[in-house]
Amino acid sequence: MNAPIERLDENFAATGAGDGLSWYDARRLRVEGKGWADTERFFDRFPARAREQVPAPVWDLSRHSAGIAVRFVTASPVIAARWRSWGSRLAMTHMPATGVSGLDLYARLDGRWRWVATGRPGETTEHGQTLLTGMDGGGEREYRLYLSLYNGVDHLEIGVAEGEPLAVPSALPGKPICFYGTSIVQGGCASRPGMAYPAIVSRRLDRLHWNFGFSGNGRMEAAVAGLLAELDPALYVLDAFPNMPPDLIRERLEPCIRILRKAHPTTPIVVVENMVYQNARVLPDRRRMYEAKNEIARRVVDELVSDGVKGLTLVPGAGLLGDDGEATVDGTHPTDVGFLRIADVLTPVLRRLLSA
Repeated sequence: MNAPIERLDENFAATGAGDGLSWYDARRLRVEGKGWADTERFFDRFPARAREQVPAPVWDLSRHSAGIAVRFVTASPVIAARWRSWGSRLAMTHMPATGVSGLDLYARLDGRWRWVATGRPGETTEHGQTLLTGMDGGGEREYRLYLSLYNGVDHLEIGVAEGEPLAVPSALPGKPICFYGTSIVQGGCASRPGMAYPAIVSRRLDRLHWNFGFSGNGRMEAAVAGLLAELDPALYVLDAFPNMPPDLIRERLEPCIRILRKAHPTTPIVVVENMVYQNARVLPDRRRMYEAKNEIARRVVDELVSDGVKGLTLVPGAGLLGDDGEATVDGTHPTDVGFLRIADVLTPVLRRLLSA
């Protein structure tokens, strides 16, 4: 079902024009995926005060715009975007620029979110591209534009044909899903932003989501757990074990869950086991590592349940990436195939919890 449309007020004016387009500041549209309004930069993920609370690498990564999206409605036959990246690293050796620094446009068609265009970054931090042109006269459509996964967005404008209005769709009902974890949650190594598994799951469930994946730094620090506890999500998904050795899981998993449970006595908490590393069949040390992590995680969750902590769900890691070894770029970080497989496992689990 399409969301109701909220017409823009008369003070909503284009920031400029040219080449037959009117340009609009995306901050005035429906911005999704921000947990706090008091961010240092508009498209940051953590509030400004977190700079002094969390480890420096976590703060730096929180400035990446993973999971943040802009939703709008238009009948324009052309849609363009121009954006500025925060960081100069536009791509990685194992992740393309479209995922690291690009944009990803979806349209709601026949009641479902469907991909329609990807914004490819240029060679500098300033980018501009016509995303769609030549569309038929299908009337107003609702769009969602996902922002970059491994770079921050300093500024974003949406361009539509001159004379075509923009409208802001009303907020979607229901509380967001809060995902916390590592580079895998953040979206490494998706080919484009909409293919990070939290985004796939949220589209399938038609729910908003917050993405708090921190590449190499999902370690369940108490300060990070405290920030997540400030939010009021429909449920929490904790998927951080790839960044945590077994002893750190034993040390931090229980306190993290207790911090969240104290703030939210009935909110479901989903704990995702470490995935099976895709090359563990030939690297026994990697197999022993993830097996040790998951054994400790199961023990901690069992102890919490025995102690009366309710609303915990443990998702086994064995089926997350399939069993054919074809789902990652390096044995750990998923390709788009891998992200789809993770979403296939998690979607029914979260759907059941949300409907309970």
